Amino acid sequence: MPDLAAESVDIVSRIDAVPKVLDVVCRVTGMGFAAVARVTESRWIACGVLDTIDFGLSPGKELAVETTICNEIRGHREVVIIENVAEDPNFCTHHTPAQYGFQSYISAPIVLSDGSFFGTLCAIDPAPNKIDTPAIIEMFRLFAELIGFHVDAHRQMEQDRHANELREQFIAVLGHDLRNPLASIDAGTRMLARTDLSDKSKTVVDLMRASVVRMSGLIDNVLDFARGRLGGGLAVEQAERVPLRPVLEHVVAELTIANPGRAIETDFSDCLVRCDEGRMGQLVSNLVANALTHGNADSPIRVKTAEVGPEFVVSVSNSGKPIPQAVQRDLFKPFVRATVEHGREGLGLGLYIASEIVKAHGGRIEVTSNEAETCFTCRIPLR
Repeated sequence: MPDLAAESVDIVSRIDAVPKVLDVVCRVTGMGFAAVARVTESRWIACGVLDTIDFGLSPGKELAVETTICNEIRGHREVVIIENVAEDPNFCTHHTPAQYGFQSYISAPIVLSDGSFFGTLCAIDPAPNKIDTPAIIEMFRLFAELIGFHVDAHRQMEQDRHANELREQFIAVLGHDLRNPLASIDAGTRMLARTDLSDKSKTVVDLMRASVVRMSGLIDNVLDFARGRLGGGLAVEQAERVPLRPVLEHVVAELTIANPGRAIETDFSDCLVRCDEGRMGQLVSNLVANALTHGNADSPIRVKTAEVGPEFVVSVSNSGKPIPQAVQRDLFKPFVRATVEHGREGLGLGLYIASEIVKAHGGRIEVTSNEAETCFTCRIPLR
């Protein structure tokens, strides 16, 4: 954990306005020492200093907090002004002026947006000064607010940086610690599938391979969610116009192998599309996986692509229970599922990722659902 003094000095040193603020304070008040101080229950730390009277403090130096008036301000959070200690009934016998040898003093609290007390903007001088005026008091308050605003901004930047580091660590865990073991299981099941197995063993291997495909899809969706919501959005690399038929046929073939007994009917066009082939494959995979999960097991899933005017249209339809209108409104939000049935929980990210892929291609996605069928339709500009 960084030292409080070093951290506080670093924060204030990053505020470009502080040297100018201290200079203006000294010029307007006629005082020879001005500072931004970090004040806590146990410490008074000089963070920014302008010293023309050889008071002897520099950034990072400290005073015993109980000897300062700033410690009192930490409690009541009001501006304190002393024009002439000798003539001030409240401070003529106060220990602080006597200890540090000043006659004039002004200090304003620096309070952050969350209500926490950061410190003070203060100034002192060995001679009396006319400083108890509305203009000077307002100037100090505004300068204190300005410094507090910059401290808040710095803290927010640090929080964002920390969040970015956590995001990268999270994505690294997904990319390495989850994918690598899954790849080993996939390789193992492929090797087993090429050996002579009993019917029972073959069924077990097929189930394992189906689980690998499903887990891989879940990891892809969570990874994309992390990148899209915690990072800079879903990344796509749009190539020149390419044929999507081979990519989509491969996706359907994998899902068919992973879901024996389920029928997937296709009608793919040969039109060329300017898109990210991998993402388009993921789009169709997510939509078909959704149909496999929620559609009737004894009815086929229909996947169709076509060139309709200036758009490339992809549709995936299935029979089954209609999606309630109330659910349809939020269907493309993360962690929303059309239905929740035993063994079909999922993460609720597939449709969200699908919608983000479509948006990244400048398209739109919509759903219609009734007693006859549920159909997801994606429309993507050809140019």
